[in-house]
Amino acid sequence: MRKSLKTQIAVLFIGLIGFVFLANWCTNNFLLERYYVAKKEAALQHIYDAMNKVEDEDDYLTDEFADNLSEFCTRYNLSAIILTDEFVPLYGTENYQKQELQGRLWGYLMGIDKSETEVLKETNDYAIQKTKDFKENVDYLEMWGEFNTGYYFMMRVPMDSIRDSVRTSNEFLGYFIIIGLAVSMILISWMSRKITTPLQELTELSKRMADLDFDAKYTSGGQNEIGQLGEHFNQMSETLERTISELKTANNQLQNDIEEKIQIDEMRKEFLSNVSHELKTPIALIQGYAEGLKECINDDAESRDFYCEVIMDEAAKMNNMVRKLLTLNHLESGKDAIVFERFDLTKLIHSVVNSAELLADQKGAKILFNETESHYVWADEFKTEEVVTNFVSNAINHVDFDKVIEIKMKKENGKVHTSVFNTGVPIPEADIDKIWIKFYKVDKARTREYGGSGIGLSIVKAIMDSMHQKFGVKNYDNGVEFWFELEADNGREMKSEMTEEFTKQVEVKEEKTEQNEP
Repeated sequence: MRKSLKTQIAVLFIGLIGFVFLANWCTNNFLLERYYVAKKEAALQHIYDAMNKVEDEDDYLTDEFADNLSEFCTRYNLSAIILTDEFVPLYGTENYQKQELQGRLWGYLMGIDKSETEVLKETNDYAIQKTKDFKENVDYLEMWGEFNTGYYFMMRVPMDSIRDSVRTSNEFLGYFIIIGLAVSMILISWMSRKITTPLQELTELSKRMADLDFDAKYTSGGQNEIGQLGEHFNQMSETLERTISELKTANNQLQNDIEEKIQIDEMRKEFLSNVSHELKTPIALIQGYAEGLKECINDDAESRDFYCEVIMDEAAKMNNMVRKLLTLNHLESGKDAIVFERFDLTKLIHSVVNSAELLADQKGAKILFNETESHYVWADEFKTEEVVTNFVSNAINHVDFDKVIEIKMKKENGKVHTSVFNTGVPIPEADIDKIWIKFYKVDKARTREYGGSGIGLSIVKAIMDSMHQKFGVKNYDNGVEFWFELEADNGREMKSEMTEEFTKQVEVKEEKTEQNEP
């Protein structure tokens, strides 16, 4: 059977309060009297110490001494008597008790008093004890003994006053317990409702959320932990709604991925077809010119040299395409490990530009790279050089109009942004999403003219993806700009961090870009 939280809270608090009251009552009954006796015993000890400071017998006769002793007796509700060394009464409270106290003190000093006593403390100078006066049927706490002056004293306080105080205290506590429990039950009932009402609302809210009803909201408010919990429930409801929406989106994406897998299979078949087609033309040319040489179609040396050059050129194109295919395959399969190291990107680009200047001169193009400041980055230096080389070669092959190729570098947000711009015809919008696909060529005739295979930009994409860095392309009215970003070195040892980052699955949001590569 399910127990209400409200009932549990009420029972717990009422039980706790009842336990406190009961503990208090037991303390009053069993410990309070002992506590009172201990306090009175300490008071008697204090009075004795004060009176025992008198050094001259004449001081007992002063008004100051009498006033002090009278004040002590009044404050602590005790009776007292002081006798000289000849047993002559020197001071006594209440005349009707003076003779009785004198006789009892005489009996104690002479050892002839046979009253039942319970000695609480005894020294060479005094004794503290409990005794019973059978005439008055009253219990007393007594202290008797001798001062340093040789005078005798006796002080006592009735125990009945202590017991009366305990009885009165217990009676009052009993009424207080009854009233306190009644008031506590009312307050606890109100408090438990105040606590459980928002909890019941949260319970109902959780049921509705379990049924995927995310319109349910916590409305009771409050600044305490329950109010914060309700606010978190509202946030969780919104998060769950958003998450379910994302899951549905992901499910839809999964369906798209399945379709994409089918498309990849088709692309694989197309890839084999493209490779066969790309190899078919140079093989046919090589075969034709080789047969021409064999059959001596032209006997002059110039024709033979031309035939040989065609064969060598087509063989070089095939070799270059096969090399790029192998590189791309290693990158896409993950077999080619990325080694992050710190190097000067500016120096690397200058090296690539120097190597490409001859080819640019043959095209009548001018390469502009005026960066002198060193830009240190963390990346795979060999593969970064491959990226720069592909972008520069691509720019040379497609440069037109003013025939200007401009390379720029800038550092921002902890990245080094590098761009390669060439004047010429912008990439058609219909082709802008496809230029990174293997064997895709915007202008097939022109690509064949400069010996391109349509693999270079695919290699760039594979390298940048493997380093989890951004890259892309941007059209301008007078040309095209390819760009990429690398992690800048900030003067700290970041190699281990970059290596760990490489092992994680990072989603790279790459800009969809344009232009093809040779």
